[in-house]
Amino acid sequence: MYHRVDDVMKLCCELSVNQEVQTTVKGSGKGAAAAGGLAFAGGLVGGPLGIAVGGAVGGLLGCWLTSGQFKPLPQIIMELSPQQQQKLYDDLMIILGDIQWTDLVQLTALVMGNATLKQQLTGALLGYVTKELQAEVRYVD
Repeated sequence: MYHRVDDVMKLCCELSVNQEVQTTVKGSGKGAAAAGGLAFAGGLVGGPLGIAVGGAVGGLLGCWLTSGQFKPLPQIIMELSPQQQQKLYDDLMIILGDIQWTDLVQLTALVMGNATLKQQLTGALLGYVTKELQAEVRYVD
């Protein structure tokens, strides 16, 4: 059974590399708090114009606080605990259904060759990352 979980985790890595996705689990809350907090403080001091200035300054501060904290999604996936990997595996197996594979190469070929399946799995993966890990997701430019 672990072999199948490992195959699906590596498939997730391949999907995220293909989509060039990066995430941050820690820090996105700090950045949002800085932007919101300074916008609020600016509004108290300067009214509507203060909100705009506070939001801009807070956004820059939030950007600075979270800079360098984005990691490639494959790294996040491989750092998941066994329980988290099992939960992600269970979520993705609902989509994979009764697809049978013998190794990672065959599974990857089956998924990458089916645009609908690839899109569904990518969506479920990103949903898991944002919901369960409360991570911020961004696409590399």
